[in-house]
Amino acid sequence: MATRWNGPRRAVRLGGLPFAAAALTATVALYMALVAFGNVTDFGTNREFVRHVLAMDTTFKDDDLMWRAVTDRTLQDIAYVAIIAWETLAAAVLVAGSVLWARGLTGRGAGYRRARRVSTLGLVMVLLLFGAGFIGIGGEWFAMWQSQKWNGLQAAERNFVVAGFVLVLIHLPSPQWHSPEG
Repeated sequence: MATRWNGPRRAVRLGGLPFAAAALTATVALYMALVAFGNVTDFGTNREFVRHVLAMDTTFKDDDLMWRAVTDRTLQDIAYVAIIAWETLAAAVLVAGSVLWARGLTGRGAGYRRARRVSTLGLVMVLLLFGAGFIGIGGEWFAMWQSQKWNGLQAAERNFVVAGFVLVLIHLPSPQWHSPEG
């Protein structure tokens, strides 16, 4: 495995599956942190998105579906704050996973087992948010797919696929997970 000299005592193991897992977990962590940060610092923009999706005010107005609409602003805002809290928690878990990967790569940690476990939790949180939350509940229950203006399905699907890919990658069988260094 390729290494890079990092001072007199430590070498960082570059290349290989653990390095890819670390880099991609950190990438998803960064993305989720930026999403949460954006939703906090520009609260109103995505609050409007959530309000319109829940109100179903830009869908086909089918009487058989409109009973699902949530038009109470307080409930809409509670849903939006819950989304931001979930994003923030997922980002924090993924950052913790990234730190554990870094420790494993430098030989300072107890290996990759804990990094995989923590990263799995964070990635499943992302999958639940975008899969169950945006694709399932937003897309189907609130018929977001019908809206020309307030349709976030493409972004949700992209985020779901990326998180799913990283989750599969960190669970690929490899002797590197069990190496003396890892």
